Amino acid sequence: MTYTGEVSVGGPVDVRELAGLKIAKLAVGPMSNNAYLLRCQASGRAMLIDAANEADRLIELTRLGGETAGTVLTTHRHADHWQALAAVVAQTGARTLAGADDAAGIPVPTERRLEHGDTVHVGDAELTVITLRGHTPGSVALYFRDPDGSGHLFTGDSLFPGGPGRTTSPADFNSLMDDLEQRVFDVYDDDTWFYPGHGNDSTLGAERPHLAEWRARGW
Repeated sequence: MTYTGEVSVGGPVDVRELAGLKIAKLAVGPMSNNAYLLRCQASGRAMLIDAANEADRLIELTRLGGETAGTVLTTHRHADHWQALAAVVAQTGARTLAGADDAAGIPVPTERRLEHGDTVHVGDAELTVITLRGHTPGSVALYFRDPDGSGHLFTGDSLFPGGPGRTTSPADFNSLMDDLEQRVFDVYDDDTWFYPGHGNDSTLGAERPHLAEWRARGW
């Protein structure tokens, strides 16, 4: 089946098969949060991104296609992204990761605090940590370059189709836009597919023409 990235709460998982990773996307909870399971095609090891809600469904997701995920990464400290974290960790024993500047705002202890430029491994797959400051001080995105050459970016609530994530001050908005331009759009090519914390996916190429528009409108 062809991956679309279009999921709905209560609906099925959408699965994408890459050479290096299998990506499974699931929508959960009253705010329709996206959770992603990344499973290394070579080793079978897996990581869950954002244990947002509906712990039973996420625990089931952590086991999709192989051994239970050994890591849970929280993209940022907002409560809708960690409602199920305690239950998932208790059930699976998974290690917890989050951005260094957001870890204190997540009620489950963070075992590894991530900084910009760090790498995270899911089996043989290596992902680069990108800190995007503005939606929260320590929001993190993850970039994976597949062996087939394609780029894949997990953006949390920092980038959506149609604009950056919500900010609460002009300084935070400018910070987020600066990081998005300098750390994402100036670095990765138009074919890079990104997977946000809510809603449908997009590509950097589809969004790039609108950067000046986003700056001008201020949100």
